[in-house]
Amino acid sequence: MRIIRALFFLGLTASAEAQSTGSVDGSVTLSRELASRRVRFRIYAEPGKGATPPSQPAPELKDEYANVVVYLEGVKTAASPASSPAMRQKDERFLPHVLPILQGTTVEFPNDDEIFHNVFSLSGPKKFDLPKYPAGSSRSVTFPKTGVVNVFCHIHTDMSAVILVLDNPFYVTPGEDGRFSLAEVPPGEYTVVAWHERIKAVRQKVRVVAGQAASVRFNIPLPPPTP
Repeated sequence: MRIIRALFFLGLTASAEAQSTGSVDGSVTLSRELASRRVRFRIYAEPGKGATPPSQPAPELKDEYANVVVYLEGVKTAASPASSPAMRQKDERFLPHVLPILQGTTVEFPNDDEIFHNVFSLSGPKKFDLPKYPAGSSRSVTFPKTGVVNVFCHIHTDMSAVILVLDNPFYVTPGEDGRFSLAEVPPGEYTVVAWHERIKAVRQKVRVVAGQAASVRFNIPLPPPTP
């Protein structure tokens, strides 16, 4: 009986929290830069200017959705890191390539290759240099300041990654279809940011209402990687 009552109480608590908060649901569309700038010309002499057609998803950019981070600005929270995520070194690559974390998080850098690796960064929010270490071992770094931290390997110059350090836990990576959802957001006015390392961050204003889902859509023309 006590277990049943406890489960009932937990259910009521979860329901109350859901009713007192809202969510931000939406989608990101990655397209080719030139396609987004193409102008639709009018054949007949109609009044008004030509229009820019909506961006069309580029199938070859499907893997790039894993490198997009959608997050909220303007959230007042005292949240603390709940876990220690990992950025692995595998097949001479950093996995994941982009890792969003909460300010104060400690990140593990395990070496899953059969060769030595070194991990370092010269970025302002966190400068560090981990001495080279062998397969099967790991090192860790704590990130106390917000910002973009570019990560490299001294031994393998083509290895790179990005750690995006944020000041609140309301962030998410979209799925391969570009859809995302930020749940349990306190009611209020916020800025929703869509970030990718090859673009200037795109921002939209949003108003979150308790018990409701605010909807946003991002159309992002993504330029090719720099050679």
